[in-house]
Order: sequence, then structure tokens, then C-alpha cells
Amino acid sequence: MSAEALLERARAQGVRIAAAESCTGGMVMAALTAMPGSSDVVERGFVTYSNAAKIELLGVAETTLAAHGAVSVEVAAEMASGALAASRADLAVSITGIAGPGGSDAKPEGRVCFGIARKGAPVRTEMQDFGALGRAEVRQAATDHAIALMLGALA
Repeated sequence: MSAEALLERARAQGVRIAAAESCTGGMVMAALTAMPGSSDVVERGFVTYSNAAKIELLGVAETTLAAHGAVSVEVAAEMASGALAASRADLAVSITGIAGPGGSDAKPEGRVCFGIARKGAPVRTEMQDFGALGRAEVRQAATDHAIALMLGALA
């Protein structure tokens, strides 16, 4: 799924996009804004790498972080909802994960959680285990998956 296809579909539907990114560090927004004319679709991006940023910029609850950890579908849901609330976007995606190296048995390297929020609809979440592909590869896989999720939300 390409950034170009997402921009075309969002443009056709009059939808503005936001992203709340942790492990991808802005790669989703970079992919979208690399396309000419993206400013009519891209509303804003949040790079919320630290827990403090997730709390301060997106309204993620400290209790959610304490109970589930930053790499969880619960946090991904709050990040996506928070991105919608803190922007003028109609559709928001969130990404939080472990790009590596590292991880644990409970949360292995390559695990990434996503949230997708659209105004007027419940937030959807999912978790993908991309595996220990290497940091750059996990980040790229997460970026591509986030774009595909947004494209699917506009189908």
C-alpha cells in the first residue's frame, strides 16, 4: 500500500490525516509529505517517543501506561484517539512498538501495536509481530502497515 494511494483516497473523500508515532519516529508523516500536494490531506503528526510525550501531547493515561506498558494495544488506542482530539484530522493512526535491538519474552523485538481512529467510529487496534528483522526493517514494516491501515479505513 502506497502513500500516494492513501493521499489520493483521502483527497477524494475530503479526509484529513494525523499520525501519532513512537517507534517510527515520524516515518509515516515523512512518507506522506514526500508526495507533492500532500498538504491538502496531511493535518499533523505527533512524535511521542517518551511516555511523558504520550501523556502530555495525546492524553494517554498514566494508569494505562502503568498497567499495560507503552507497547500495548491499550496505549495505541489512546494515542490514536488523542491524535484525533488534538488535531483537526478526520482519521488518525498510532504506532508504538519495539524496533530493536532488545525486547523480552513478553514483548519481543519487532512487536508493534497500532491504533486507527476515525471521527464517529470506535477506535480499532491490532498488534503485529514483524520479528527481529533489525531496527530499520521493523520501522519500515510498521510504517508500511500504518499506511495500509489508513488506506483500509477509507475503503
